[in-house]
Amino acid sequence: MEFRIGNGYDVHALAPGLDLWLGGVKVESPIGCIAHSDGDVAIHALCDAILGALALGDIGKHFPDTSDEFKGIDSKILLERVMALIRQEGWEVGNVDITIALQRPKLAPHIRSMRDTLASVMGIGADRVSVKATTTEKLGFVGRSEGCEVYAVALLTKNE
Repeated sequence: MEFRIGNGYDVHALAPGLDLWLGGVKVESPIGCIAHSDGDVAIHALCDAILGALALGDIGKHFPDTSDEFKGIDSKILLERVMALIRQEGWEVGNVDITIALQRPKLAPHIRSMRDTLASVMGIGADRVSVKATTTEKLGFVGRSEGCEVYAVALLTKNE
């Protein structure tokens, strides 16, 4: 069996009056991500991790924010397309681990739903999807609620 590991990172600015989508779940919040798509920074980082594991570039290469095709798109669709791409190459997701840094709102009540949603989109068990949330103790742009950042790691496997 062959293995590949990729990591992903994404960040989006936050603004009042926008929807906050994280891990495929709409989170009730007075602030949301500024973005060309739905702004799901967690899925964007995850896509980058999966693509990176196979040296396929990043989410911007495959889904440019200059294209009207992706304006307002549900990021779950982007993840579905990334999964189709890696499966065409004979790869599967072994597991993923995601860390969301956001000062507010608290994400603990949404973690299970995020894990289930991401697992469903990727076609894997929720036991292979880790989602964690943290604050930055009010430090930096995340701590001032100016933005959200996400780190993701993906292990891909290929049976030979």
